[in-house]
Parts: sequence; structure tokens; C-alpha cells
Amino acid sequence: MTARRGQWQTAADVLGQVARRPGLTRAAVARELGLSTSSATEVTARLRDLELLTETPAPSQGRGRPTTVLRPHPRGPVVLVMELRQADWRSAVVTLDGVLVDQESKRHRSRRPDAVLAALQAGVGSAQAKYGDRLLAVSLAVAGTVRADHLMQAPVLGWSTVDLNPVVAGTGLPLLVGNDATLSGVAEARMGAAAGAGTALHLIVEVGIGGTLIIDGSPASGATGAGGEYGHIPFGDRSRLCPCGAHGCWDLEIDGRALARHLQEPEPDDPYNYAEAVLQRIDESPVAAAVGKVAAALATGIAGLVNAHDPEVVTLGGLAISLRAAAPDAFATAYSEGLMTFHRAAPPAVLDSTHQKTGVLRGAAALGLDHITTDTALATWAERTTL
Repeated sequence: MTARRGQWQTAADVLGQVARRPGLTRAAVARELGLSTSSATEVTARLRDLELLTETPAPSQGRGRPTTVLRPHPRGPVVLVMELRQADWRSAVVTLDGVLVDQESKRHRSRRPDAVLAALQAGVGSAQAKYGDRLLAVSLAVAGTVRADHLMQAPVLGWSTVDLNPVVAGTGLPLLVGNDATLSGVAEARMGAAAGAGTALHLIVEVGIGGTLIIDGSPASGATGAGGEYGHIPFGDRSRLCPCGAHGCWDLEIDGRALARHLQEPEPDDPYNYAEAVLQRIDESPVAAAVGKVAAALATGIAGLVNAHDPEVVTLGGLAISLRAAAPDAFATAYSEGLMTFHRAAPPAVLDSTHQKTGVLRGAAALGLDHITTDTALATWAERTTL
């Protein structure tokens, strides 16, 4: 196999199938990609020689010819994935089959940007010390608006413009940055509840709401990469000022801050955990009424986005799942009433996400694996491995 584009593209396609469906056989990959048996044998043999994949015996299923499955090579490349959240950060290492290993979570000792970025940099250093030159990239998901390698605004952290490059300073590794909600949508579209849909809308509620429109497996990120800030559409009360600087943001109507307001309780410092605690009290009449209002506000906004985007399916993550489950009638009524008439006969299904706890990391993993399996990246790895 030379470094001509077509041949490397086939290799990338094989690696993409392995990442989406760990444990695939060579024959299954050939069927998915329309490859002949000889072509599949040739490309997988080359991937073994380049220490990208290996084949191991599949679990025994009784009598019959034993088969093998494609696995990442034990000396193959990996990506460090990280998720920066309001109270903590999480990380994991992802192998070429999309499996997350070495997962850990650490709370912020300080929310100052320099302190948080220093902690993330230390995490990168630890991973590089363990994996050496197998570590090819760092993929970082952040709870905020991003452009390239800069965090432009993160109301949940109280940050404005922050350069994120210090995370990889001194390592020589590329830094890939994405919005957390966008990346969780990528995970659902590629290997979750929206898999197979040409157009999917993904929404996740934690502190506020974020999301993305996924078209053919890729997010519609806008002209500058800042698309998907659905929480800052003015679906709410215009008299309320959002931390983002806009008035009437949807964010303020669908999370723990809204629940506290309806319950006439102080605004919580940690809206996510506050909302989870409130949902445990759903049997109390005032709580049920408050949750119903928030669930209806969530569903009304979703209907508006369906009218705007016309997706095949809508997937929900985070607190959105619990809110709908706690007030299903209020949600269903508001969703139906918010849809244009022609949508109501067959409205897009609203599904719970498959990767509820790990969706953001899995989306960051997909971003990282895409980066290290391009034609250029594979050719570079091949040259290094051959030498």
C-alpha cells in the first residue's frame, strides 16, 4: 500500500468502521464497505504491519470455523480526550476501536482559567509519560462557545475569551477543541440513538441547554464554529438577563435555575445537582407543578427547532431525559402544540440518548480519531513505523 489517497482512504474507512462498531470481523467490514475478500485481506494485513490493527480470536460460539475480530494494535496510536465542565474535568484515553480506557475525574481546586488549564496540562503530561509517541492528539470538549482553539464564552464557568493552547504547551501535540453538546451529538449520530439518520437534532440540558444539528454524521457548526448555541435563542422571558449578555434566553427556562424560581427558592450555585435533587421530590405537589412548567418550556423550544430544522429524529441528553420522564404529559402536550400542523401527523421521534454519561467523551473521541486517521496522518504514522 502506497500513500496514494485512494488507498489511504480505504484504510481510514476500515478504521472508521472499527471505531463505530468495536469487535467487527474482517468479513463484516468488507460487507459494510463493499470490499472484495481479497481487498479486505490486503488492507487489514497492511494495517497489521503498520501496528494499527491486529486480529484476535472472537469469543467461542460453539461448533464451526473459529473467526477473528479486528482490534487496535497494542502499540497503535491513541488520543487523549478531556471534558471541561462547571465543577470538574474528566479524561480518558481512546484506542482506534473507540473504547475509552484510563478514565478519571478531578474536581476544580479553583475555577480561575490559569489554574484549570494548568490542571488539564498536567493531565496531558501524565498521559504522554505513559503512552509516549503513541499519543497523537488531545481532544478537548468544553462547556462553552468555541472558535478554533479558543473558548469565547463560558457562562457556567464565568469565563470570557480564553486561549486553550496552554493545555498542550510543551508537548508537541495538536489540540482539537469542540463544544460539549456538539460532541455528544456527534456520538449519538455515529454510534447512538440517531445512528443512520441523515439529519438529527441533539439537545442536552445540564446548566442551560446546548445542542447541535447533525447532517450526515457531521455537526452544522456555523461560519465560525460557534453554531448550536440553542440555549441563547430568546424563547424565554425577555426581562431576564442571561449571563451570556442576552435577554430572554431559553437557558433560563429549562434547568435548575428555573426550578428554583418556580419553587421560590434561592438560585442554586450548582443548578445541575440542585435539579437532580428537586426531581427526587416529584411526589410533592409544588415540585410536580414546577417540573411540569420546565418540561413544557423544554418541549416548546424543541418544537420550534423541529419547525426550523426538520430533523428525522431528536435525541435528548442530561437533565432533559429526567425532566421529560418526570412530566411526560406536560412535555408531550407542549411538543405537539408547538409543531406546525403538517408535522403533527408524524412528528420526529424524541429519543433518549444512548451515551448518557459518556456521550461528550465519545464525541471528543470521534473528533480525535477522525484527526489521526486522515490520509496525511496515516501516511505519517506509516513512515514512522516503517523507520
